[in-house]
Amino acid sequence: MPDALTVIRHTERPIVTLPGGAAYQPIIGDDTGDGMPIRTGIQTSQPGYTTPLHSHPYPEILTVLEGRGEAWLDGEEGIVVLEPGVTITLPANRVHAFRVVGERPLVTHGIHTHGKRIVNYVSPPGAARADTTAPQGAGGIAT
Repeated sequence: MPDALTVIRHTERPIVTLPGGAAYQPIIGDDTGDGMPIRTGIQTSQPGYTTPLHSHPYPEILTVLEGRGEAWLDGEEGIVVLEPGVTITLPANRVHAFRVVGERPLVTHGIHTHGKRIVNYVSPPGAARADTTAPQGAGGIAT
């Protein structure tokens, strides 16, 4: 990690397309982390988008900047409503997903507690996937 203050301008960062069509802009990590033990990025998911069921071998933190959505842990009852001002913590190695609700894009700031973004999909993206339907009922994901 450098000893000097590092400035990263979002306008200079690439935008990549994730499986399912969401736009992801890496901010810190991989090519800019230089030993940084985290990765951050901004994801913009269009109406109708649902992430494939997946997990990470480290905790993930999501903060909602714009829009609305729902998040859940696979195999558990209940969902968490995602809206501006909400931050959730997803445990390491827990299969999870989220989806956009409404007619506006969902914009999230994600923090992966590892310098590289590692995604373990339940089914390969683009293949016939396991059901990503959110569970019914109240409840939530521990944050």
